[in-house]
Amino acid sequence: MTMFVDRVVLHLQAGDGGHGCVSIHREKFKPFGGPDGGNGGHGGSVTMVVDPQVHTLLDFHYHPHVKAENGKGGAGSNRDGANGRQLVLKVPNGTVVQTPDGEVLADLVGAGATFEVARGGRGGRGNASLANSRRKAPGFAELGEPGDQLDVVLELKSVADVGLVGFPSAGKSSLISVISAAKPKIADYPFTTLVPNLGVVQADNHIFTVADVPGLIPGAATGKGLGLQFLRHIERCAVLVHVIDTATLEPGRDPLADIDALEAELAEYGGLVDRPRLVALNKVDVPDGRDLAEIVRADLEARGLRVFEVSAATREGLKELMFAMAELVEQGRAAALPAEPTRIVIRPKAVDDTGFTVEAESDGSFTVRGARPERWVRQTTFDNDEAVGYLADRLARLGVEDKLARAGAKPGDLVRIGEREFDWQPTLYAGVDFVPGNRGTDVRLEEKSSRASAADRLAARKARRVRSADGLGADATDDEPDADLDDDLDE
Repeated sequence: MTMFVDRVVLHLQAGDGGHGCVSIHREKFKPFGGPDGGNGGHGGSVTMVVDPQVHTLLDFHYHPHVKAENGKGGAGSNRDGANGRQLVLKVPNGTVVQTPDGEVLADLVGAGATFEVARGGRGGRGNASLANSRRKAPGFAELGEPGDQLDVVLELKSVADVGLVGFPSAGKSSLISVISAAKPKIADYPFTTLVPNLGVVQADNHIFTVADVPGLIPGAATGKGLGLQFLRHIERCAVLVHVIDTATLEPGRDPLADIDALEAELAEYGGLVDRPRLVALNKVDVPDGRDLAEIVRADLEARGLRVFEVSAATREGLKELMFAMAELVEQGRAAALPAEPTRIVIRPKAVDDTGFTVEAESDGSFTVRGARPERWVRQTTFDNDEAVGYLADRLARLGVEDKLARAGAKPGDLVRIGEREFDWQPTLYAGVDFVPGNRGTDVRLEEKSSRASAADRLAARKARRVRSADGLGADATDDEPDADLDDDLDE
């Protein structure tokens, strides 16, 4: 059995960026040839593209979890990691991408329309890319940035020129099967049509599409029956045709009451007031139906509606109805604004725009928000003191330290950047020039390290030499002048 799916929830995961590499070039007679760690590859993005051959969201119904490929890590000898492959999702024409809260992200109409819904993470730079005139051999590299992870809702809204609306068993499916090549299910019980059907109609040299929407009942706009689920499929229609059953035997049903009920549901749904209407009084091949159609025709025309008495069984009046549809469709196409090419808009940043903000929280902490600071924090290896010092330099150059001070932050206050929390110590990070030291360490943090510095080790060696020299002087004979030994030590 063919299954039609027009609404799905997708769980998207873009690819993570690959980590940069820490490597030092080594070869014979060149033990320290400089840094040669390569950069990590970028993670793959998730992009949606409209494909005319796709007509339903069925594939995403069975595979709601989508993940792009991660970028590869860098390697030594300046070898960069490969980028993750971009994942392209083919969606039908008229797909609306929105958040679970209902915010519309993109409305994909037209073959080839694309939208990048999840961006892949950047690859981390290797230590070869981080080297400069002052930091000649970095002992760290950047981590890969995580890719976007989010949930989106895909809704399919049929792209048709004419929408057929009416009560269940009004004859909409029979009508579209006669005026087009569509073959919908037709039966003598309500709610035969469970999915929208599209048909292509040709009237003389006019070609347009017609959508058969499942039957509406009072309360459909609030979720009763199938109306709320499929009312979205007539949002894009330029013309609405009320298909009225003039031969119904249900009590309390007549053409005027049916049209009033349908208009009430369309008004409740919203956004369809400006669409031109036509009325098709169907089943006039039944004697009682023809009599009722002749009675209500004048009342409907008094409301400004164009009325057509038709029969899907005998095809009576269908030619006039088709030409009336084509006329309104052509008027709508002529009135539509021509499609303009995409304009490239350049919006330069303000002079005082730093790209981040500092907010004081009620608990006395401070939160730094901004694309660059948060990305830098995600790409930092906090087990490496030199990497932490490099992050501090970048934040200080960006102005985070100054802005925190102006916001009232004091040493020891809690500062949040992204998912990380710090105890702010401006004297430890900011305003200190970088002095090259041992790889993987930073001199501004060496009080946290138990390892003696190179200067301390050199002083210890000199002290041991002096003590050794003193011992030799004690064993010397008394007739040897002490002044000569002092001169030797001075030398």
